[in-house]
Amino acid sequence: MRGGAGRRLIRWSVLGLGAVVATTALSRWANKRPRPSLPEGPGGSLGSVPAPRFSLLERAYAALAERVDHSLGWHKLPGYLGALILAGVRTTLRRKNLQDTWNLPIVGVTPPSPVDDRYLTARTSDGTFNNLEMPLMGSANTRFGRNVPLDKTVVESDRSLLSPNPRTVSRELLTRDSFIPASTLNLHAAAWLQFMVHDWLSHGQNDKDRVFEVPLDKGDPWPNKTMRILRTRQDPTRPSDDTGPPSFINVASEWWDASQLYGNDLPTQMKVRSMVDGKLTVDKNRLLPIDDSGIEITGVSGNWWIGLELMHTLFTLEHNAICDRLTAEYPTWSDQELFDRARLINAALLAKIHTVEWTTAILGHPALQIALRANWWGLATERVSRLVGRLSKSELISGIPGSDPDQFGVPYSITEEFVAVYRMHPLLPDDFIFRAVADNAVIDSRGFSDLAFANARKTLEKVTPENALYTFGTVNPGAITLHNFPKGMQQLTEPDGTLNDIAATDILRIRERGVPRYNEFRKLLHKAPVRTFEELCANPTWAEQIRRVYEGDIDKVDLMIGLYAETPPPGFGFSDTAFRIFILMASRRLNSDRFFTTDFTPEVYTPAGMAWIADNGFASVLLRHFPNLRPALRGVKNPFAPWTAVAGVAPQQTRPEFEPVAKPKAQPVQVSSRQPKGG
Repeated sequence: MRGGAGRRLIRWSVLGLGAVVATTALSRWANKRPRPSLPEGPGGSLGSVPAPRFSLLERAYAALAERVDHSLGWHKLPGYLGALILAGVRTTLRRKNLQDTWNLPIVGVTPPSPVDDRYLTARTSDGTFNNLEMPLMGSANTRFGRNVPLDKTVVESDRSLLSPNPRTVSRELLTRDSFIPASTLNLHAAAWLQFMVHDWLSHGQNDKDRVFEVPLDKGDPWPNKTMRILRTRQDPTRPSDDTGPPSFINVASEWWDASQLYGNDLPTQMKVRSMVDGKLTVDKNRLLPIDDSGIEITGVSGNWWIGLELMHTLFTLEHNAICDRLTAEYPTWSDQELFDRARLINAALLAKIHTVEWTTAILGHPALQIALRANWWGLATERVSRLVGRLSKSELISGIPGSDPDQFGVPYSITEEFVAVYRMHPLLPDDFIFRAVADNAVIDSRGFSDLAFANARKTLEKVTPENALYTFGTVNPGAITLHNFPKGMQQLTEPDGTLNDIAATDILRIRERGVPRYNEFRKLLHKAPVRTFEELCANPTWAEQIRRVYEGDIDKVDLMIGLYAETPPPGFGFSDTAFRIFILMASRRLNSDRFFTTDFTPEVYTPAGMAWIADNGFASVLLRHFPNLRPALRGVKNPFAPWTAVAGVAPQQTRPEFEPVAKPKAQPVQVSSRQPKGG
């Protein structure tokens, strides 16, 4: 970089670093002052959240960061400076792109009443009482939030919703001609993403009485005259005569609480528990139990395939290993106490793996390697955190876990825009070749339909979990781009016999739920709209295809198509536009959660639990339960990157991988919350 551009970079660097230091200092002072409360629900009946507080200096730095991003581009800056610019961009998003749906008209909703005081130091089965001032916040069966102004979420007419035809969009722009790999990732990255999404969100069962009839083009091989797509279930908490912006219910707990393992209600939680030593139930082969209908017994079993079965099995085993560790340390504890602590520890480990391993794998830019690790440990780094603990309450300096909670003036929820940008089905291949960990020999070959629903267990029993995990580690997922949607998911037969085109359904779901189309979405996230199809897509053939499908109207391009067409920043697995939602919501899942902020302490998690979280990652979990994977993971820096293919390596004996040296038994700790009970 030479001349004026180089001088601008130096100037922005000095200004940026100075502003961050000053902003951090002022924010620490400002946050000590009490904040007024904002009522939620009719007359504040559902509780309250503290009003947002962004200091003048924080706003000034955010404006500076936005100018740098628009003029130079954050991804063109050196790593640390790019990370600091993104911190300013995130401040703007926190101020302007968290929208409250709780204060839309609401009926039939009342705050829950606790049955005992376990909620103070344990996650509840449905996510209630995470926030003590607003107990329903983030819990199952509450509303999705929004990242765009509510008046921009008005649902189009049925005619507009079907224009252009979502089936045509699927066939013309998404169909996989040949597999395009994401060469920096392994297939665990795809399975992990769905595993996490099932923790955070679900719209529940669709409305069988309200159906979209999608017309079909001549020559479409679909076996029926029209394609029927069920509409999303309406929000039952809205008055029947209300005509305001749409809202939808999330039937999942929205916290990072591993509800995909433990369930979103008490009956499901009781089904997965063994009721002995705090553990979850597994069969004699260390696999998930299966109910009378042939469905795996776990917290969430929808859209099942072998990738999900591997993740659920692995972290069910991890929960039980944590219980063994806690039992050794605290031998007098009850089944309930062991379960509660193990769930907290397991959920926190999942959050850590996602933050510092999965995300740094799929977003391989140097600035993100810094920024995402800083989300967990701060700019002070992991080494300082392990040596001396937190240096500051500032999330920038010492990370979000253990900092003060902040809702930024809006009750925490997963948002419809987050759901939309996380539609990443191109990650899945159509064909799977399973290999043996012992010698890399081919042991089976399957299509996706052979690995989905009830077929997942059949294949897993044939190839074994160890070989399946090895296979997933050594092959690439698909790239998130146009013309790379799995063909098997464009004509997928569900267990009930329903035939679905998931690509067409994805397009229609985003429209139906009032998420803006691509250009409007960019503007609302403070990015310039694209002016031409060539600016949108660097591939001229694809740009012309998009122009034809959308009849030359760049503003009609669907959000998902724009996200797939956009050229990502260097090292990125998805677009910079989608990334804006990511940098806002990834930190928010931590910032808002009492068990990652106020109560991320040894008193709540136990010293043994805090050590478990600090000492472990995805690789250590894999090796604890499947140690024969060790040669394939040797030398791999990130376990979501491709592993080393092995040949002729003798298998090792299975052994538990706890601490190498047994520690003296500690006295049982009294778990307690630092957050006052509130109202």
